[in-house]
Amino acid sequence: MKNLAVRPNALALAAAAFFGASFPLSKLLLRDLGPLGLAGLLYLGSGLGVGALRLLLQGRAVRREAALQKSDLGWLAGVILSGGVAGPILLLLGLARTSAHVSALLANTETIFTMGLAVTFFGDFLLRREALGAAAIVVGATLVAWTGAAQGGTLSWQGPVLLLGAGFAWGLDNNFSQRLSARDPLQIAALKGMIAGTVNLVLASVAEGLPRATLLVLGSALGVGLVCYGLSVVLFLTALRHLGAARTSALFATAPGMGIALSWALLGEVPGLWTGVGALFMIPGAWLLIRVEHGHAHVHEALEHEHRHVHDEHHQHVHAGDEGPEPHAHPHQHEPLEHSHPHSADLHHRHPHRK
Repeated sequence: MKNLAVRPNALALAAAAFFGASFPLSKLLLRDLGPLGLAGLLYLGSGLGVGALRLLLQGRAVRREAALQKSDLGWLAGVILSGGVAGPILLLLGLARTSAHVSALLANTETIFTMGLAVTFFGDFLLRREALGAAAIVVGATLVAWTGAAQGGTLSWQGPVLLLGAGFAWGLDNNFSQRLSARDPLQIAALKGMIAGTVNLVLASVAEGLPRATLLVLGSALGVGLVCYGLSVVLFLTALRHLGAARTSALFATAPGMGIALSWALLGEVPGLWTGVGALFMIPGAWLLIRVEHGHAHVHEALEHEHRHVHDEHHQHVHAGDEGPEPHAHPHQHEPLEHSHPHSADLHHRHPHRK
């Protein structure tokens, strides 16, 4: 079981690296574009690019995934509004007022909001060492927020507060996305990007006018959106189904590392003393969350659902017809089962835990 966890962990880390790169790249694009217009272009590039990729893969029969159902539309609307509209707008408004490396660290509070919401409202769980890691991230984020507020010798909380708002919006997004993690991640990312991008461009046309820049700048914004938002969302959603919202978000907390490195290389932003101290709290905190292993005897209740799977110990069902080669997706039933092994809050392990 330990080796099986490597792949989803790697997906979450790759998603974090792509998203972390968006901070300095977006900071550069804000020189020519307004925050709302840039948010629209980033998500439109994400949606159009991932949609084209999905059509290409489907045409070659490379993968089979469970498509979205009508019952999923409420969760999808929450994903789009919180993660595709509110989150990026708050982020880019905050980024326009704060340095890229500080913004990356503050937006990383998404991890704390995700965990808090997941444990309080969505049936996830945290162990004692994980809670200690979460507390370390909170301390580090507080120090970084103070540093960001005091930039330029004056105290301004506008940028940090906007970035914390973005973290909360994406915390909601991550928990809503958890409810959709059994569905096709390419379909979700494409719809999220196209709808959110259109909404953000409409808002931009009212508040700041439609984006006007060179073709190079506009194309760059669409390309950054595809890689840093679109591919990041696809990888994140895939990791969610295996790790649960809390742990996937903990791995995603490594995103500022890429943001800080590129901010230094592209923008010449050298982290200050207190920013470094804050990072020294946040990075070990994330490491504590990543390294925790959890296993105990647990009971699987009878369940019927649909998602991409192989016939492992949790999928010992028979097929009514030819379902195609594994991995494949189709409606299937799980019989009641009791066993013990290391696990996360994935699709099949969202059971209650005693404190």
